[in-house]
Amino acid sequence: MVLSIPQITKMQESVGSGITRSLAWRHKQLGCLMSLVEQHEQDVLHALKTDLGKPAAEAFFEIAALRQELKLTKRNLHRWMRSQRIPVPITLSPGQAQVVPEPLGCVLVIGPWNYPFQLMLRPLISALAAGNTAVLKPSEHAPTVSALIARLVENHFEPEVVRVQQGDGTVAAQLVAMPFDHIFFTGGENIGRKVLAGAAKNLTPVTLELGGKSPALVLQGANLSVSARRLIWGKGINAGQTCIAPDHILVEPSLRSGLLDAMHNQRSRMYGENVLASDQLGKIINQQQFDRLEKLLEQAREDGRILIGGEISREQNRIAPTVIDVKDRQDPLMGEELFGPLLPIIQIGSLSDSLREIRRQGKPLALYVFGGSKAQQKEILGTTSSGGVCLNDVIMQAAIPELPFGGVGTSGMGSYHGQNGFRTFSHYKAVLKRGFRFDFKLRYPPYNIGLKTLRQMVG
Repeated sequence: MVLSIPQITKMQESVGSGITRSLAWRHKQLGCLMSLVEQHEQDVLHALKTDLGKPAAEAFFEIAALRQELKLTKRNLHRWMRSQRIPVPITLSPGQAQVVPEPLGCVLVIGPWNYPFQLMLRPLISALAAGNTAVLKPSEHAPTVSALIARLVENHFEPEVVRVQQGDGTVAAQLVAMPFDHIFFTGGENIGRKVLAGAAKNLTPVTLELGGKSPALVLQGANLSVSARRLIWGKGINAGQTCIAPDHILVEPSLRSGLLDAMHNQRSRMYGENVLASDQLGKIINQQQFDRLEKLLEQAREDGRILIGGEISREQNRIAPTVIDVKDRQDPLMGEELFGPLLPIIQIGSLSDSLREIRRQGKPLALYVFGGSKAQQKEILGTTSSGGVCLNDVIMQAAIPELPFGGVGTSGMGSYHGQNGFRTFSHYKAVLKRGFRFDFKLRYPPYNIGLKTLRQMVG
């Protein structure tokens, strides 16, 4: 049974009553979430292994990210909650003005399947820190994790504070149509558009964490061995099913051969010669995603464009990290976000031409740059727009909770992590307090003052 509007109203009333505004209440809820994470580590690792084939070390990153976020939030929450004094113009003196952060109400968080534990609960940290109640909708494509989250939330939270609603896309659409006070969605661009359209009926504000084709530029000055190791890791972790994974490589002609050699060596070091037998490689989430990637891979194989890898196992739902030669952006691999372990490599001409092509493709969630002079790095930062930029590495920008995480344009709207998440789930209310003295009659009709005098008064 799908959550009812009266149930949502009850969760909104918990916020409206003022109960959730105290620092003590918020710390209590964050403590409940910390207990949920700390006490069930093995359950989480097992569920992630079942749904995504994640090695224990990769799965642990999801838990570690939540612990880091919780510690940062608990340590700084009292400061984030403070009202901010605003100077009052002399025409309104004496008076006091301030901006007061207040909770939005009951929020809906819709999680993805690629990092189903972390990306379901990390927005919840921000929502609870800001004093909201929340309904969670885990992804049905990671059913083991979804069922685990539902059980753990029921055991650790009161139903008026956090609820879990399991179900498929139809259930998600029904939830989106309900009068929540905010919707936070992580997933693909196409579903993001549907969430935004559904939320518009109630004028519900939305945060969209999407993706896009995040390019990795390899320029003169790059350490090819380290760059190759980081690129292969970024494309291999979670079987490439990471929203900020490098989607494709743009490499200068003189570096291409050396980079490919280094990537071949680094892939062997990480996964061995028999990559599909490695216990360090995850699996593709389901048959639909596997079929999509297999079609792209086999087309490249027919054309003789596989440069590294190409191993595939339908029985295991596994595809090895694979580097594929691409001549231009009309290639099928350069269409939508790959979201898998396929890594196209394109030889570039001038940097300016490459940046122009990047701008035409839409604003990615991440932009990666290896090497380059200071002038080139400045040009890249000054002429492109993306959710984030990382120089000489991949993915690790998301490991700093003080940095905002979010997209721009088709890669998303809004951000979270750290104080940015607190802001996303808060309304900053303007408050002005005045006394009854000095009630100047000039402001009231009939207006017996000339414009010249008014100009002098207001400057």
